Amino acid sequence: MIQYIEQILPALLSGTKMTLSIFFWTLICSIPLGAILALGLVSNFKPLVWLLNIYDWLMRGTPLLLQLIFVFYGLPIMGIIFERYDAALFAFILNYTAYFAEIFRGGFQSVPRGQFESARVLRLSYSQTIRKIIIPQVFKIVLPSIGNEVINLVKDSSLVYVIGLGDLLRAGNVATARDVTLLPLVLVGIIYLALTAICTVVLKMIEKRSSVWR
Repeated sequence: MIQYIEQILPALLSGTKMTLSIFFWTLICSIPLGAILALGLVSNFKPLVWLLNIYDWLMRGTPLLLQLIFVFYGLPIMGIIFERYDAALFAFILNYTAYFAEIFRGGFQSVPRGQFESARVLRLSYSQTIRKIIIPQVFKIVLPSIGNEVINLVKDSSLVYVIGLGDLLRAGNVATARDVTLLPLVLVGIIYLALTAICTVVLKMIEKRSSVWR
């Protein structure tokens, strides 16, 4: 069994590399985009709020799997063609940006309006108020919810198999079908558990360090 594990491990690790790439770039792009969209959602410019609410409704109201299929197989009909990896990343960023925007909107709305009034008294600009006063408070408020989405993202990354990307789960499925054994899928489960455990530990460390903002 050890010999068999050594034989399939390179393929699983290669799939893990793809999974981590989707995970990393989705987080890097969707969290700041979500924060920016949240500012639009809480703004007083009604047309912008209306458009962002439609986007939020579409992204959160349809399955990510369907969005992946639409981006890779549907958009080429309209002349918009993505490579497999780019299509997966585009769909994931669109989807998770909507979820993070909703999380940040709740955070912004939980901050008392008196904070803005106090900032005006101190003659702080709007951008300074957001950056120096509001964001630190919002970050502490939304951190647990962001943590949940981060864990979900680790698992959702397995959906890229539908457009033929060689991620961790696909590598495990290929080995299982070829060798007629469930051991590759057991190893896939162990790797996913390890990834989520690492994310959980890191998030708890960040949450502990952010306690200074209480």
